Amino acid sequence: MNEPLSPQERAVLLKIARQAMESAVRGERLPALALDELSPRLRQPGAAFVTLTRRGQLRGCIGALEPQQPLALDVRDHAIAAALQDYRFPPVQPHELNDIQIEISVLTLPQELEYETPQDLLRALRPGVDGVTLMDGWRRATFLPQVWEKLPDAAVFLDHLCEKMGAAPDLWRTKKLRVQTYQVEEFHE
Repeated sequence: MNEPLSPQERAVLLKIARQAMESAVRGERLPALALDELSPRLRQPGAAFVTLTRRGQLRGCIGALEPQQPLALDVRDHAIAAALQDYRFPPVQPHELNDIQIEISVLTLPQELEYETPQDLLRALRPGVDGVTLMDGWRRATFLPQVWEKLPDAAVFLDHLCEKMGAAPDLWRTKKLRVQTYQVEEFHE
């Protein structure tokens, strides 16, 4: 993993996410983002997930698994998408903004996880450490490492991840899937 973000870089990303989300929800023009004024780390390509919660309940979560643009832009875009485009929830409304908490997870590059049997897969996973992506043809789903807090049993974790992918919960037991893992640097307001 790259060097951790500094407290100032974390604060900048949270501010970018907050301003972008609030502007988008209110239908206002996005604040200008002067990339040349940001630290080199925030200008480098990066992948992040932005998770929104309201009163402790998930309200939106969208991100990228691989870097496609500067980290600051990635965070800005995903803050807006988490508020307005997460298919699991209606768009965030202006009256909700004061109750929304923002969490940012900056991802390492995904690594292929090699395994032979379902038991090998269970042994290879590191609960609480690894984010996991399952792939089966065109279907794909991921859980951030934070999901282990709610689903600490690896078999149950994989069952739920298969369901998120739109497959039967036991698909990982009956078919060898493509699996990738990654880690995150997580911080929040």
